[in-house]
Amino acid sequence: MTGRLDRWERLLERQMAAAPYVLLVISAVLTLLTGDDPWITLALSAAAAAWLWLAPRGPVYVAGLVVLIGALCTQGVWFASFFGFIGYLYSWQYLKGKWRLAGVGATAAISVVAYNGGLPEPTPSAIFTYLFFTAAIVAGVSLFSFVGEVTAERSDERRRMVARLEEAMRENAGLQAQLLVQAREAGVMDERQRMAAEIHDTLAQGLTGIITQLQAAEQAEDWRRNVDNAIGLARESLAEARRSVHAVGPGQLEAAPLPEALEDVVARWGELNGVRADFTVTGTVRPMHPEVEETLLRTAQEALANAAKHAGASRVGLTLSYMEDVVTLDVRDDGAGFDPERVREAGGFGLTAMRKRVSRLAGTLEIESEPGTGTAISASVPAVARG
Repeated sequence: MTGRLDRWERLLERQMAAAPYVLLVISAVLTLLTGDDPWITLALSAAAAAWLWLAPRGPVYVAGLVVLIGALCTQGVWFASFFGFIGYLYSWQYLKGKWRLAGVGATAAISVVAYNGGLPEPTPSAIFTYLFFTAAIVAGVSLFSFVGEVTAERSDERRRMVARLEEAMRENAGLQAQLLVQAREAGVMDERQRMAAEIHDTLAQGLTGIITQLQAAEQAEDWRRNVDNAIGLARESLAEARRSVHAVGPGQLEAAPLPEALEDVVARWGELNGVRADFTVTGTVRPMHPEVEETLLRTAQEALANAAKHAGASRVGLTLSYMEDVVTLDVRDDGAGFDPERVREAGGFGLTAMRKRVSRLAGTLEIESEPGTGTAISASVPAVARG
């Protein structure tokens, strides 16, 4: 944007530099076509051109220019009509304070004399008319010059603001690049944590289930069922490991909506562990964002895995509740219970992983448990609909 403004200003400067010579040529040509003494006109025009080109800018430059305008106006009114404009322009540009009005006034006085064909008659009305037109020209030129000066100052101010804005944008671009590097590093760490959670939620849970089934097979007469369950868990764990490598969501959600996937997980868990497991859905079921559904499913799997490993429960219940702005998953068991504070201090990975998953979606995870009273886990996440 600054470059475009600079180009416009350079173009305007070239036009303003050429304007005096163009107006001088126009005035001279029109005067030569209508005048009687071309040599004087040509000589004065040449002197004016040389003065414009060679004289140093300043008060003397303006004074000499006004004198030349007066001399040229004696040759024809065309110089007052065209070239006289340069007297107004340069008086305002190269003089300061009251001297500006003096230069503009002198040029206006010369122009009015040229328009009238000579000095005014020595009568009050003629003198008043002469002074009135001179003052009107001075007032008009001063007004337009002042407005132009204010406009130029505003333009300079805008250009400075644009330059500062562009500098700030360059600094901001550097800051954004730095933040991008930091975000990339944070993303790598977050991805490592996600993969750790995925491994814990899939492989670790699957291996725990396999070990449980094989241990049960050692003591059971009908060991075949436990071995078959272990083989099934191994296959499911292998499939989940492959999905984790390809960074896709849980396999259950690929084949069924969240309520059906949870119902299948609960039924499968109850069958494997020989524990009564109930599943309930409340509210209006609707598709949620994949991350919301994955978080709730993983939370359910982790809670069930903890119940199988630690609770020794005889009954487990899961409730999925669809509300207006949140979706809540409640997992309850009547098992041994535990002290949540001690588990938190010990750094249990399962509860920590659940809490991080839920917090990542700006949700909340509440755990209520005491030794001997069972456990209740409630996960609430925003009800973000599927896009």
